[in-house]
Amino acid sequence: MLCEQISEIEIVKVFNNPEKLLSEAPLLDFDLCILDIEMPDLNGIAVANLLIDKHIIFTTAYKEFAVEAFDLDAVDYITKPVKKERLEKAITKVVNRIKKDEKKQFISLNTNKGKSVLFFENILYIKSADSDSRDKIAYLKDNSQLTLKNISYESLQKKLPENKFCRINKSETIAIDVVNFFTHDEITTKIILSDGKPLVLTLGTSYREDFLNML
Repeated sequence: MLCEQISEIEIVKVFNNPEKLLSEAPLLDFDLCILDIEMPDLNGIAVANLLIDKHIIFTTAYKEFAVEAFDLDAVDYITKPVKKERLEKAITKVVNRIKKDEKKQFISLNTNKGKSVLFFENILYIKSADSDSRDKIAYLKDNSQLTLKNISYESLQKKLPENKFCRINKSETIAIDVVNFFTHDEITTKIILSDGKPLVLTLGTSYREDFLNML
């Protein structure tokens, strides 16, 4: 009822069961999920961990979960009873985050062709150059390649959206969107090579946990 009174919000769907939410979430187009914490079967913290690329606002009667909530980068944590004015403040934070995310669509880097603008959506994966590990090769959607000059993976991680890219071993970072299948030590991508076979990459042991957490 409060959400219906806030103009910035369009209610996509309401759930009273967290498992139903998780089963239908991939089929729904939404930016924000407002979650209780104490729920049957799964609590809100567990549900938030399973929602990818969604902004989260927690509403709960329990203050003791606040630290866990903010560790998940939740937008806000509202204790009950929820008042309209308090909810509006949280929604404003969400709107500001979305606007900020929309602005960050690309990075500008030094390449073998000069200063280049790379849109995140066009990057498939990045690997260390064979000739010089200080350089990186970016493989793009249009089948072209760019050599990123003298940049470390640590610097790249700060520039790339952390919810869209993941380092999978010492010499490769991939866009999560290209993942098709994976085992404990391999990732089969949606990238098709010239011989018609998919590109298969190694999933390093020390990078496996971060990769699984992203998925």
